[in-house]
Amino acid sequence: MKKLTILFATALCGLVFMSTRTNNDTDLEKSLRGVWELKHQTMYENDLVTDTIYNLNGYRQVKIYSKGHIMWTRFDATDSNDWFGYGTYEVKDGMLIEYIEYGSKEMMKALDTIREFSFRLDMDNDTYSQIAYDDQGNLTFAENYVKIE
Repeated sequence: MKKLTILFATALCGLVFMSTRTNNDTDLEKSLRGVWELKHQTMYENDLVTDTIYNLNGYRQVKIYSKGHIMWTRFDATDSNDWFGYGTYEVKDGMLIEYIEYGSKEMMKALDTIREFSFRLDMDNDTYSQIAYDDQGNLTFAENYVKIE
């Protein structure tokens, strides 16, 4: 009887943990819906901030998240290339995973090598950061956004 009680309690705790994690991811996904503008990027080396890159000369990058779909665009007056992309996304275990299906000519060149982009997602009420890691798990950079709609 004692073993059965322990087994039941363990299973119940596991279900509670999994439902809490799923609800948290669902809440993050719903909070992510909207229009976001890049405010700056943070660069890391040895997991320490080495630089903050602010948008200059009219540079703009905007992302739109809507019920599992993403579209992003970038304007840089110093770059003659167009940059945009479209695809789907999900929030899973606190990670933002973007699956880019198609984009501008330059983006399609990049998509030849990778189509899935994974980031740790840190959210606040009207800001979020998507944080990238290298193959060894070291921080590399973060894009930091503010909600504009």
